[in-house]
Amino acid sequence: MKLIFRAFKATENRELCEKYLHGHIQVLVNYGITNITTNNADWMNWDSVYCVIAETEDGTVVGGVRTQIADGINPLPVEKAIGKMDPKIHEIVDHYRKEGVGELCALWNAKEVAGMGISIMLVRAGISTLNQVKCNTLMGICADYTLKMFRKVGFVVDNNLGNNGEFVYPNENYIARVLGILNAKGLETAEPFDRQKMLDLRTNPVQICTEIGTNDISIEIEYLLLMR
Repeated sequence: MKLIFRAFKATENRELCEKYLHGHIQVLVNYGITNITTNNADWMNWDSVYCVIAETEDGTVVGGVRTQIADGINPLPVEKAIGKMDPKIHEIVDHYRKEGVGELCALWNAKEVAGMGISIMLVRAGISTLNQVKCNTLMGICADYTLKMFRKVGFVVDNNLGNNGEFVYPNENYIARVLGILNAKGLETAEPFDRQKMLDLRTNPVQICTEIGTNDISIEIEYLLLMR
């Protein structure tokens, strides 16, 4: 199987943004989730949003992830998600804003590629693009079942928020945790393999390689991660 991972600024490719959003909504509906804070089209018009999508050779978008940089105008998705439950999240974002803080959000993959390990590849690709934008600190919010994956790439749970880092979100069926990477540039908290992969993608943002997914599935990925 071959996939293309393509990075772009949201305001520069409306067509791909629409495909991204459509696929994401379909996945959320399949899980019975309708109140995710990123589940809208507003972000397509913001200069602070950058995307990485996974597409097949025929152009079908089968997954994606976004990074939204805090701009002092549009709240990060995590602020919208838990701000009423714990206002301290706003103080944290404000503290890091001057040096550049963003959030990795809206990760999804289609059922056609489910269970292949595409998600962590998208996350690594998304984080690898942060050297192209002003983002020294990266945040996120994740459910229990994805926590292990996010820890591999360097996220750590912020236990100072919510109930020891936990929130009921997006509904009573899920427990979410707010995450942070203290240094989105050095990636020191990532596991060695994942850190090396992300740093390699920064050095070589355009490359073709074979990735090993879940159950030793081989996937040829063409990375097109230059956004400028």
